[in-house]
Amino acid sequence: MAGDSQLRVRNILISQPKPETEKSPYFDLAQKLSIEIDFRPFIHVEGIPIQEFRKDRINILDYSAVIFTSRNAVDHFFRIAEEARATVPDSMKYFCISESTAYYMQKYVVYRKRKIFHGKQTFKDLIEIMKKHSSEKFLLPSSNTLKPTIPDLLEKNGFEYTRANIYRTVCSDLSDLADVNYDVLVFFSPSGIKSLYQNFPDFKQNKTRIAAYGPTTAKAVKEHGLELNIAAPSKEAPSMYSAIEHYVKKVNDL
Repeated sequence: MAGDSQLRVRNILISQPKPETEKSPYFDLAQKLSIEIDFRPFIHVEGIPIQEFRKDRINILDYSAVIFTSRNAVDHFFRIAEEARATVPDSMKYFCISESTAYYMQKYVVYRKRKIFHGKQTFKDLIEIMKKHSSEKFLLPSSNTLKPTIPDLLEKNGFEYTRANIYRTVCSDLSDLADVNYDVLVFFSPSGIKSLYQNFPDFKQNKTRIAAYGPTTAKAVKEHGLELNIAAPSKEAPSMYSAIEHYVKKVNDL
């Protein structure tokens, strides 16, 4: 396999925005393996207009706590609050899925003066913290692609909550990539696969290798009849860049 020049990897497209700093491991990987790695988001987030939000008759001030599952949720919650002219009280409690999401709130509030709680990394971790505040009335700002396990866990544990759709994930325009070919396409969500086919309905895999992060992305790859060549995480490759490194070293005979 390693000796077949047709299988060698020369360039890779990561279906995410280019990292803002030069510290990304992908830059190190490109230099280490002497390959080209490009970045291009296949999906992007759009805020739902305030007029559309009002149709759901949700009043932010009716709630005593907010659940944040991402930075996008933080951004669009405070956007909607401002556009609705709702002054969020200092007494509002915030429950964030991770420490990084919690610290991101400093963009909008004085962190040390607010009641902010966070889990380690998973929503299940956060649920354990929320159980100590089970009497709160929770608002869950979300997108159209919210993981079903999140409302399932909230309902299973008996929390009083309302889901507010305030932003959505949509497919990006990739028409400028029509004549560009990559040896490897890397996906991190089923939405990325959806965008690929929305932009290129007649896409044929041919010799293009497909990399997918996570079981739901891998499932979407297979449901579209594509061959999954690089999967992460795994015992040998806990991250996508380590999975790519392992694969490229093998086929490029490094």
